[in-house]
Amino acid sequence: MATTYQNKATKVAMLGGGSWATAIVKMLCENNVQLHWWMRSQTDIEHIINYRHNPSYLSGVEINLEKVTPNSDLKQSVQQAEIVILAVPAAFITEVLKRLSPEDLKGKIVVSAIKGMIPMDNILITHYVAKKFGVPADDFLVIAGPCHAEEVALEKQSYLTIGGQNIDKAQQFANLVKGRFIKSSVVADIDGVEYCAVMKNVIAVACGIAHGLGYGDNFHAVLVSNAMQEIRRFLEVAEPHARDLNASAYLGDLLVTTYSQFSRNRTFGNMIGRGYSVKSAQMEMKMIAEGYYAVKIIYEINKKYKVNMPITKAVYHVLYERMLPTDEFALLKDVMK
Repeated sequence: MATTYQNKATKVAMLGGGSWATAIVKMLCENNVQLHWWMRSQTDIEHIINYRHNPSYLSGVEINLEKVTPNSDLKQSVQQAEIVILAVPAAFITEVLKRLSPEDLKGKIVVSAIKGMIPMDNILITHYVAKKFGVPADDFLVIAGPCHAEEVALEKQSYLTIGGQNIDKAQQFANLVKGRFIKSSVVADIDGVEYCAVMKNVIAVACGIAHGLGYGDNFHAVLVSNAMQEIRRFLEVAEPHARDLNASAYLGDLLVTTYSQFSRNRTFGNMIGRGYSVKSAQMEMKMIAEGYYAVKIIYEINKKYKVNMPITKAVYHVLYERMLPTDEFALLKDVMK
């Protein structure tokens, strides 16, 4: 993989046309890249080519067409790249990847920017790609926060953590995304970072439900504190590793997702707490709240581990068993410490 700031531009394929994909494109364009941006919508592609803005997400971000080539040819985008970034919602990534073969990803760095897991298979994105495409563990990286796409668009000071088993490759990619308003660091705990990115969305939904029900900041703080303990208990069983959960990639990402006005999972939960049905909340948001899918997956996985996870259980009951939020959170508040 080419090193940042060399004369030779690093060739990157971005798969996905949403807000997070758009934000990462903006970050990468701060450095020496040649980016092939695949997205489903031909209308959006043509708009970007003509007007240099993504009309559907983060429309205030100007796209540098000297570095970015938007297109709808998935294989061509991947084949021309050294690095392939996955930024398609977890619920749809398997459908997208069906168009590729193991040969298409051979010898490439695969970076997951997806904050979710594979439904039905109940496995992490990197594990799925490894299984289906034979990508070696050393060639996987994950992007973690704390970082919201909307603040990247506004060029607010932001931080990324790149998880990877191969620290050298992780550092090279970290150098590729850092810039004027982005700082980056690396961590070897790729599975833990990926699990935390999934679980913090579940907690954000819980915090949103609590807010929608009228619970205040005091309860919110206790809920997040207990959530960190819940995440720790799960990871100690599911993915034991020497990790500092107080680091930005874990606690920081949890905090920004549960407190920020930009958190779609918190927004989704807030609507549920206010009385929306799951379907009506999803339709009104017009964006994917990964926590909806994630809670079912974590709940199913935990049937094996039997970890005490009252927050996950409460959110699952509300979203999938149609339990009343008022009843579930009345029970939940009594087990918070």
